[in-house]
Amino acid sequence: MPRLAAVARVLGILVAAYSITMLVPAGVALIYHDGQAIHFVEAFLVTLAIGIAMWFPARNTPRELRGRDGFLLVTLYWVVLSAVSSLPFHFSPHLDFTDAFFEAVSGFTTTGATTIVNVNAVPKSILYYRAQLNWLGGMGLIVLAIAILPLLRVGGSQMFKAETPGPFKDEKLTPRIADTARALWLIYVGMTLANVLAFWAAGMTFYDAVCQAFATMATGGFSTHNSSFAYWNSPLISAIADVFMFLSGMNFALHYLALRKGRLSVYWADAEARWYTAFVASSIVVVSLTLLFTHTYPTLGAALNYGAFQVLTVITCTGFTSANFGTWPLYLPTLLMMLAIIGGSAGSTAGGMKVVRVYLAVKQSFREFRRILHPRAEIPVKLDNMVLPQRVVSAIWGFLAAYILVYLMFMLALMGAGMNWYSAFAAVSACLNNMGAGLGQVGANFAHISTAATWICSISMLVGRLEIFTFLVLFTPMYWRP
Repeated sequence: MPRLAAVARVLGILVAAYSITMLVPAGVALIYHDGQAIHFVEAFLVTLAIGIAMWFPARNTPRELRGRDGFLLVTLYWVVLSAVSSLPFHFSPHLDFTDAFFEAVSGFTTTGATTIVNVNAVPKSILYYRAQLNWLGGMGLIVLAIAILPLLRVGGSQMFKAETPGPFKDEKLTPRIADTARALWLIYVGMTLANVLAFWAAGMTFYDAVCQAFATMATGGFSTHNSSFAYWNSPLISAIADVFMFLSGMNFALHYLALRKGRLSVYWADAEARWYTAFVASSIVVVSLTLLFTHTYPTLGAALNYGAFQVLTVITCTGFTSANFGTWPLYLPTLLMMLAIIGGSAGSTAGGMKVVRVYLAVKQSFREFRRILHPRAEIPVKLDNMVLPQRVVSAIWGFLAAYILVYLMFMLALMGAGMNWYSAFAAVSACLNNMGAGLGQVGANFAHISTAATWICSISMLVGRLEIFTFLVLFTPMYWRP
């Protein structure tokens, strides 16, 4: 059974520390004189008070966190931060609590779905705030907290394992978990700065460049314009976004190792990176050629421009758009939604099931084919010439089974809340995979779905961001037993 006092103590510290981030958009509001600064200050004070109220009664409890404490802490952290982060959306543009909570969850989980109909009419500080939510949620606020808060040195590994995506959560780049988190964030910050400068040089305003780079690196998808990247109608800007979305969909540990060793061969030596690259390239070829042969776009260059952008934005679960892909011909809209199910690499900011899980599931399937022909053969499953323990292989199949069941449950729940099956399929794909862009009733935004459907989608985003097991384990009787 988790120790609730220890969890409350650390959660209070984290929430109080997070309150400081509310002051940054307050500064943006003062720069642009949009009248929102007071709302962010109010949100800062409320968040700080909540953090202190959680911490003070439990301030004298032991600091050490156990393994099962981490799962509860991470889940509560995302829920509580989404709740307090909804305050600015409630104050302006005056969303009700359901829609404001949805907007905050969508930002933190880097989903990019929105209940705001007219983004162009929203104050600049609120749009910046959405991008900031994307950026902070991208690498994970828990990882950031482990890197900078010395109070979390003890027990930090439990939080890191619960927060980081992928099947290999025990691997560390550096001997100390805080150094690992710090290394990942340095890479993340450095790539974000490069992305900002690239967008700015390509013709965006500095404000737009910062907001779009935050959302691109986090694969979050919140844009500052209704038409997203179609607003700029620039092949150069789209190409820059393609590059950084592709890099964000890769394992950040590889970026760290490539920088430390000074060799690009690090990427090619990694099986998941090779399969991810092949998956992206083949998808771009299929989508672009289909757009060309159906005369959706007149030239190969235009088909590649729009095809590559939309493939990368759904595979990495970013959710930007440069065209209304819901109107594209034949199988393309459904194919793109299905690409988001696979998603990017483990250890990236992308959503989905992760390429490495699908790759290993396929390898194990072929192993079963061989076992049919050679029943007594011992055939291991390997990744980069390393034999995987059966525990890892079983965990992957367990995750895939849980994913399918959860997907169907959310889809049926949305249909029960009034959606048709096609819109429900698109909504679950958008939310559970943290991709954002949808089809049908949620093609433009999520503003017109029912209150029940909005809450179902909010829960779906949280479950997807926490990779299902971290969330579902809290609902098992075994977890709460002493």
